[in-house]
Amino acid sequence: MPDFLPFHRRLFLKSTVASAAIAAAAEANESTRVMNPAYQATGIRIGEVTPTTAIVWTRLTKNTERNNDGIVFKKRGKSEEALKTPVEQIEGACPGQPGKIRLVYEDQGTTLKTDWVSVDEESDFIHQFQLKDLKPGTEYHVLCETSVEGQEHGARVGTFRTAPKPDEIKPVHFCVMTCQGYPDRDHPDGHPIYPSMTAKDPDFISMTGDLIYYDNDAPSAMSVDLAHLHWERMFSLPRLVDTLSKTSTYWLKDDHDTLNNDSWPGRTYGEVTFEEGQKIFRQQAPLGSDSYRTFRWGKDLQIWLTDGRDFRSPNRMPDGPDKTIWGTEQKAWFKRTVKESDATWKILISPTPIVGPDRKGKNDNHANAGFSHEGNEIRQWIHDNVPDNFFVICGDRHWQYHSVDPETGVKEFSVGAASNSHAGGTPGRNPKIHRFHKVQGGFLNVIVDGDQDESEITFQLCDVDGNVAFEQKFERARTM
Repeated sequence: MPDFLPFHRRLFLKSTVASAAIAAAAEANESTRVMNPAYQATGIRIGEVTPTTAIVWTRLTKNTERNNDGIVFKKRGKSEEALKTPVEQIEGACPGQPGKIRLVYEDQGTTLKTDWVSVDEESDFIHQFQLKDLKPGTEYHVLCETSVEGQEHGARVGTFRTAPKPDEIKPVHFCVMTCQGYPDRDHPDGHPIYPSMTAKDPDFISMTGDLIYYDNDAPSAMSVDLAHLHWERMFSLPRLVDTLSKTSTYWLKDDHDTLNNDSWPGRTYGEVTFEEGQKIFRQQAPLGSDSYRTFRWGKDLQIWLTDGRDFRSPNRMPDGPDKTIWGTEQKAWFKRTVKESDATWKILISPTPIVGPDRKGKNDNHANAGFSHEGNEIRQWIHDNVPDNFFVICGDRHWQYHSVDPETGVKEFSVGAASNSHAGGTPGRNPKIHRFHKVQGGFLNVIVDGDQDESEITFQLCDVDGNVAFEQKFERARTM
């Protein structure tokens, strides 16, 4: 079964129900949830939003809730007990079940329903609906309905906003997070950053790698079934389910949510291959066909999302012109599309640092000596081609910082870990590079605003409760 099927208008069953139908259905669904619960314990995820398209991720589960009373494993590494234990019996498990899924949503006054789509074990009971022909700059509400053997269940409700047109001056607001461990989430219902991000009402959230830890969090994912468990238990946490139903997202993977620490193509972890890790991530994230891509949000903002795992050289390979993280095609695409863009502000969202500095002993990213040739190339290219309106936002590092490369002036913001318990590992503040440095969990909040004459962008490094720890604003006059 493909990752998703095209969602064209010819598949819709059109009705003349008024535009309030979705809201009324959502309200009715909420009031009857006890009698007619939703069998979607892993929630709904909306991704890859453009002015006219979106992907809606859905999954049919066997139970209405996660297994909160299951077996808890605490020791990392290979566990014969975990490998022999049925996954359904482990804490956080959300097994799927075969059945059917469809979407109901409203577009310009018309209520649209997809055909019922069958899901089974091959797809992990997931279906990704590709919505097309949407209206730019518009808020949409979707209902995800499920059915098993003719018995319909309660629905899940999702909300998202499409991007404004590329020539339209409109405010844009988004959040960026990374690095969320399961045992150190600091709240049984999920990491505190999620309600904090929701409170800021972002247009989208970038989920920037290490969204689960196959190798660090017990039971270690030494089998494909245990790998699926890691996704089930993390993304069935109530706070995550709630936030991901209220805005759209862009997903990037890193090492721990692909396979294991500092992994590259061809490696294995237990019974799981790197290629299987790639497949599972693409299955679990609302993702299109490309692992690297760019999105425009109005006249003022364009973001680039790069992939740091699929095309990389082995970390232990000697550094030089042939050693790469991005690969030849991705690097050429990045340079070409950045130069072609007329957006006021251009932002690279990278799973790993471009500037750093990083701690000693690391050899996995563009801020490390092991990839210094390509790192120098990228930083110099940014300096030579987009010196004034380009920024890097990175995941992976478990502390927050704003750094400026002393040689090229490239500016980078590290968003920090998703919880205070997960924060740490810094090499310390470097006054020659850091404009801000703090060991704490949190996220990055970005606000783009302006008028006909000027645009401004504000970067706010927030703690886990959403309080601003550091703010940096940049302004730019428009050129007509």
